[in-house]
Amino acid sequence: MTAAHAGPDAGTGTIDVLIADDERPVLDELEQLLRRDVRVGEIRRASSGSEAVRLLAEHAVDAAFLDIHMPGLSGFDLARALSRFTDPPAIVFVTADEAGAVEAFDFQAVDYILKPIRRERLHRAVGRILAGRETPEPVDTIPDETIPVRVGHVTRVVHRNDVRWVQAQGDYSRLVTETDSHLIRESISDLELRWAEAGFVRVHRSYLVDRNAITTVKLIGSHPTLTVAGEEIPVSRRSISVVREAILQPREERR
Repeated sequence: MTAAHAGPDAGTGTIDVLIADDERPVLDELEQLLRRDVRVGEIRRASSGSEAVRLLAEHAVDAAFLDIHMPGLSGFDLARALSRFTDPPAIVFVTADEAGAVEAFDFQAVDYILKPIRRERLHRAVGRILAGRETPEPVDTIPDETIPVRVGHVTRVVHRNDVRWVQAQGDYSRLVTETDSHLIRESISDLELRWAEAGFVRVHRSYLVDRNAITTVKLIGSHPTLTVAGEEIPVSRRSISVVREAILQPREERR
């Protein structure tokens, strides 16, 4: 499947978009909010996934704002189809389904907006799309770090890239890998500062997690949690926004 993708004129700094949702009121609201953004040019509408595919095959757009749950082709089905375009548009999911956030970014979605839609949140998503159109500067690979640990009378080495999450235990921290755990005499706050650039996120005063190891997220309800390496990790109320930002970043291959 291919689509001619001309993109907006560099001088105007605008993007053409498609919006897809099977609920007419949501579609109307999304269009109205996008039209208030001077960075958005032409807007095409679709009330189903199949209609969106037809429109995108005929007309080039820079971004597609997709509901996840639509009759026929779901938003995920549509994103999968768009990935086969020669020059696919940026994907933004607009949904009430918070549980699909992790799966959404396996499709390299630019953003994930929860309903009800807020104008400032939509404005930020357009900014992400425009930022992604710029040629990125080369990024140096963050070198791995080795941490000496005691196992009985033997000192062994644990690689930071093998650590999935860290639990605070007083002045000590427990490093948890896929197969083992080790207690080291270093505070979780020190590890948080040192490992931030490597993708570790503080989700609770007692927990630091590798965002690339997050498999499920549940941030709605009285007990927010996420799952890392098969374990359920609590998320503090004050860290919910941090977790949301973390899963909005592109998921990377582990170094």
